[in-house]
Amino acid sequence: MTVEIELDEEERNFLDDFVKKGTKKAREITRANVLRLADMGRPVTDIAELVGVHRKTVWEIKKRYQEEGLESALKDKPSPGHPKKWTEEHEAEIIATACSSPPEGRKRWTIRLLRDELQKKSGFEDINRETIRLVLKKTKLSLG
Repeated sequence: MTVEIELDEEERNFLDDFVKKGTKKAREITRANVLRLADMGRPVTDIAELVGVHRKTVWEIKKRYQEEGLESALKDKPSPGHPKKWTEEHEAEIIATACSSPPEGRKRWTIRLLRDELQKKSGFEDINRETIRLVLKKTKLSLG
């Protein structure tokens, strides 16, 4: 399946300005150049070679332009990132434990003691010291 691109005059001018002016991400400029070359009727293999990307990348940029428009073809799609493992309730529990009285025979909580105590609670079985440290750091709570 071939995806043909035909830009209107306004889109051509926009892409020309986009490539020549301002600061843009290298990927966005590459995508703009792919669209400009595709508009000139260049074959996918030529575009890929000229721009320095794989043929599949050229095809995907052209397809995205056709389906979603110029802006979407140029910009990166938002990435969802890694989902948060520890909720605000978990963080509150960590802080509450750190603010409570330390175990008998201890003057204060340590990260290891907090980890051991929290691992006894439901939902904290796989919590580690670094997670506890980061939560306490974020709240500017010192154990010292």
